Amino acid sequence: MPVKVTIDIDCTPLEARQFIGLPDVQPLQKAFLDEIERKMMTEMNNFSTEKLMGSWLSLAPQGGEWFKMMMDQFSSLSGAGKSSK
Repeated sequence: MPVKVTIDIDCTPLEARQFIGLPDVQPLQKAFLDEIERKMMTEMNNFSTEKLMGSWLSLAPQGGEWFKMMMDQFSSLSGAGKSSK
């Protein structure tokens, strides 16, 4: 007759990795995340709404006029559902 045995082990992920013999990658992970954070902060400091809008508007042939026309159309659509008394 087969016997079924269940063993529950209560340990942290670090303890489980150490028990299995996996290498400790925490210093590498910390260095990697620090580098990502540094790059993100650099990009946030370089972020400019003017640059972003300039790159978007340069894609349209008419530039700023196209953007104004689009905004006018959006504003007319938002007012179209309202009834005047």
